[in-house]
Amino acid sequence: MSDGATAGRPGVMSDGVASTGADESRGPRTTRQWVILAVAAVVLAALCLVAGRWQWERAESRNAEIDLVNANWSAPVVPVGEILAGPGAVVPDDEIWQRVELEGEYVTDATVLLRNRPVAGRNGYHVLVPFEARVDGQDIVIVINRGTVPLGRDAAGPDAVPAPPSGNVRIVASLRADEPPSARGALPGQVQAISTEQVLAAGPDGAEWAEGRTVGAYGALRTEDPAPETALAALPKPDTDPGSHLSYAFQWCIFAIGAIAGYILLWRRERGALRGETVSAGDLLLASDDQTDADGVRGRRPARDRRQTAEDEEDALIEAQLH
Repeated sequence: MSDGATAGRPGVMSDGVASTGADESRGPRTTRQWVILAVAAVVLAALCLVAGRWQWERAESRNAEIDLVNANWSAPVVPVGEILAGPGAVVPDDEIWQRVELEGEYVTDATVLLRNRPVAGRNGYHVLVPFEARVDGQDIVIVINRGTVPLGRDAAGPDAVPAPPSGNVRIVASLRADEPPSARGALPGQVQAISTEQVLAAGPDGAEWAEGRTVGAYGALRTEDPAPETALAALPKPDTDPGSHLSYAFQWCIFAIGAIAGYILLWRRERGALRGETVSAGDLLLASDDQTDADGVRGRRPARDRRQTAEDEEDALIEAQLH
């Protein structure tokens, strides 16, 4: 074949020598470009590690919450005075979900509804009723979440709210920390958070009647004695599903490794192209394995031979004719 046929084929120079990646129109990357790529890879890997650490911390926090629920949800009932000594007391972090016993009366006229707090995927309202109890000779007022009622026909409120037992009542409740006040508005008689201050203020008589007697906690009702005429839907046991935070943390770490590995692979491939070699991910894996030759000298395992294609055979024929 003529030299013109040789020059017309892509990838072959006029002297019959195969061209490399360095002869392409783009040319090899400059040192500046490699530095920019390296910085981008490091920044991307760092961001992935930050996200992974955040997910890891969320997993640890979630596991701590689950351990607390498992430890206190079924723990023996104790008098409320052992945890809340009097007005102004707050529930310690390690006593959240602890079951306590209180004796006193519900302030039924001050009932307030908590909105926008679904239970088991069902919309409804939590019924919050202040409870006056006697603790070591002192009166305290604590909000009790008695359970839930379904949405009403107009969704602005429930159709009915069953009343709690009247007179002296003995209740068992799980202690919860007072929630921060909510800045969102609500209809009269309703709140967006179980904050003792907001719950009492939302009642028809305001919060003045309980001034100086409140505590920094509320109770999630477990049992009432005597039982009410109409029971509310009971509050479920807290969710103890750990979620996917831990798996997300490992995924972000893999992404960080991938960013650095991708840069190294790109660098190795271009170096190989400049030397007329074809470097693939499989070749890098093979090159990383050491082997021992017949003389006992450690060396690198040679890359696997690439299967000869029809184009390779044609190139060989051309070179044979030229020589």
